[in-house]
Amino acid sequence: MDDFREKLIRLVHVPGITWSAVLNYLKKDPSLQMKPQYIQQNLFSSTVHRNLPSSNSIQTELITEQIRQYEKNGIMAITIFDEIYPSLLKEIYQPPWVLFVKGNLPLLLKQPKLAVVGSRQATQYGKSAIQLLFPGLVEKGVVIVSGLANGIDTLAHENAIKNGGDTIAVIAGGLNHIYPKENTNLAKEMMKTQLIVSEYPPNTKPERWHFPARNRIISGMSNGTFIIEAKRKSGSLITANYAVNEGREVFSLPGSIFSPYSLGTNDLIQQGAKLVMGVEDILNELRY
Repeated sequence: MDDFREKLIRLVHVPGITWSAVLNYLKKDPSLQMKPQYIQQNLFSSTVHRNLPSSNSIQTELITEQIRQYEKNGIMAITIFDEIYPSLLKEIYQPPWVLFVKGNLPLLLKQPKLAVVGSRQATQYGKSAIQLLFPGLVEKGVVIVSGLANGIDTLAHENAIKNGGDTIAVIAGGLNHIYPKENTNLAKEMMKTQLIVSEYPPNTKPERWHFPARNRIISGMSNGTFIIEAKRKSGSLITANYAVNEGREVFSLPGSIFSPYSLGTNDLIQQGAKLVMGVEDILNELRY
């Protein structure tokens, strides 16, 4: 690990550090020499300031030991300056400085990718739609990206694997704290043959705000986002909004006007998302 990469990885381990704080640090100290005078210029909040080492480099024993354990546990830290960092993800607002990943690393670069998200209370309609569409997506080599949440996310990962395809899970919190707990076995399987991704150091416990934040990564590394079942006030719509803001394709599964789980997807179609009735509706746009 070269000196700059190591320092950047150490920096994101500082408790409470923000994306903007890292940016400010890089602007003031592009070589990441960690000069104490920069800390004294109030680049960081008082909370983070107290957590930063006072030496010229971030060399706390705890962080050193944590990073040493990653390789032993099959975890890799990828910085935004590394070649394997997904190029599409670099285009988004506030791309993660570091990705912590475990599993089939080449999936980061494989294209095309389709984000598939939806309600945590998947109905039979949503399940049937996934069963209908995924064989065709997998056949064309589409990598399914989702968030390992209950409901549609879980079905997306499981059906991608079942059909012999590839899938990436972007999680809230770190790799050592899988949430929800009932998806622990699925996550372990994916860490062997698929890929799990987080922007947080592995020992980070998931916080409420991690969930909407990770949605920008799900849509950000994907060529398009497909919403399958969503209420009007749904986290899946946050993912769709990220995709729209980044100029990516948004696909939506139409549903019954009587189902609360289709109100959000129908609204998206009214707002210009592509209505999906078959796999070609997605493939045609991804090819384009």
